Amino acid sequence: MFTIADDGPIRTLTIENQARRNAIPHAGWLALAEHVEEFAASDQRVLVLTGAGGDFCSGADLGADVDAVTGTPAMRFRWMADVERAARALHTVPKPTVAAVDGVAVGAGMNLALSCDVVVATDRARFAELFVKRGLTVDFGGTWILPRLVGIARAKELVLTGRMVDAAEALDVGLVSRVVPADDLGDAVSGLAAELAAGAPLAQRFAKEAVNAAFEMSFGEALAFESRAQAICLSSEDAMEGIGAFLAKRDPEFTGR
Repeated sequence: MFTIADDGPIRTLTIENQARRNAIPHAGWLALAEHVEEFAASDQRVLVLTGAGGDFCSGADLGADVDAVTGTPAMRFRWMADVERAARALHTVPKPTVAAVDGVAVGAGMNLALSCDVVVATDRARFAELFVKRGLTVDFGGTWILPRLVGIARAKELVLTGRMVDAAEALDVGLVSRVVPADDLGDAVSGLAAELAAGAPLAQRFAKEAVNAAFEMSFGEALAFESRAQAICLSSEDAMEGIGAFLAKRDPEFTGR
């Protein structure tokens, strides 16, 4: 279901189910959660999530999971518990994550992409919260993520219609960070991942945590979090390295300590 490739500090996790446009069956969600959790505990600095064969992910593979629809309520809750675990793992992983999106990213596949910190899409990428077209409601954190990216009004329109959004519109409304030609996706993501991997891990962790919680904190709470986090960073070896590198006019080499 997944292949892993490490290139220095960068780990690429590729969804491999090309016959189903990289749809993820039940067992795949648990595997995804475990892969992300393993990455969080590893020495790798950046996770790139992508799909094989010209598509990112077409969501849950309902054709392979008949029990999700026909099984008992207890079976359905267990099925969704694995989806929830994967979504929580990806959203809370304390390291930078990048979604490299080509082709379709729909249903849970769209929210899988949006759960990453940065989304780079090709000009032929397409996104849709198509749950309603299957008689289903939004999952994999979409009801939380989407309004924060595009606003409540546009989020409601997208989840209630399930319509397809092309790459140009996705960039315009803030679903993705950048759009590149399909042939340039690999180079664009590699360059971005290298830039992220060169950053200070402790500083990135605090910055990501604060931005993720921005809509739940008051201004005073945000200031308090920043003060505590900055005090920790100021006492770190990375801060000494960063300041020293700045004064010496050289590139810093951060270690996360």
